[in-house]
Amino acid sequence: MCLINLQFRNHPSYKLIIAANRDEFYSRPAASAHFWDDEPSILAGRDLTQLGTWLGVTKQGRIAALTNFRDPTNLEAGPLSRGAVVKNFLAATSSPEEYLQSIDPKQYAGFNLIVGDAEKLVYYNNIQNESYEIPPGTHALSNHFLNTPWPKVTKGKERLASYMAQTEKADLEELFTILANAEHAPDTHLPDSGVGLDLERMLSPIFIKTPDYGTRSATVVLVSHDNTLTFAERNFDKGQYKEDHQFDFKIN
Repeated sequence: MCLINLQFRNHPSYKLIIAANRDEFYSRPAASAHFWDDEPSILAGRDLTQLGTWLGVTKQGRIAALTNFRDPTNLEAGPLSRGAVVKNFLAATSSPEEYLQSIDPKQYAGFNLIVGDAEKLVYYNNIQNESYEIPPGTHALSNHFLNTPWPKVTKGKERLASYMAQTEKADLEELFTILANAEHAPDTHLPDSGVGLDLERMLSPIFIKTPDYGTRSATVVLVSHDNTLTFAERNFDKGQYKEDHQFDFKIN
């Protein structure tokens, strides 16, 4: 997952809006969003290499989402898969704070994690090994700390906030359009995250498309004030539209 835009407790119709893109190598196998056979309450896509996930919800309203932390100066990879931290929170019953205290940050390569539900969300990263509650408002997370003003983060926040300010009922197509923006940022606006200018350019759009790597799926999660949850996923094959999946249910 490379970009998570969210609006939290700041809209008359929704407690939470998430619009997120997952970027990954095309060769890494994954299953589209579904309720898992081995964890029937979990609704999420699934990495078929390590059996974790990048973003998911449960029938009880638990929510978790992850991005990798981009830091070439800290390449020590822990032995465990980062996708497990999302899966494990969704499968647990502990509070966000209790769950985060159980994570050994040295067991994983760098990551950002958002966990909680539509009442309370907590942000954590294992680089600083610190967490805090996300305040009401519009936020975005890419491969650095929450709300780091990278071009795609700033653009995603602004476009989500602007659209939701104009509408009472979210249109999934409008949110997917935000996630489909493939405009590259000007060189003068690019961050220097240590990967070199060519890679910074390649990774700068909201929607990434390269020969071997890019946006594999876009996900929209809506939680209304009456606790109706909509989970919509759009899948892509090498940058081309493949299929949609949508689930709607009342949180238990």
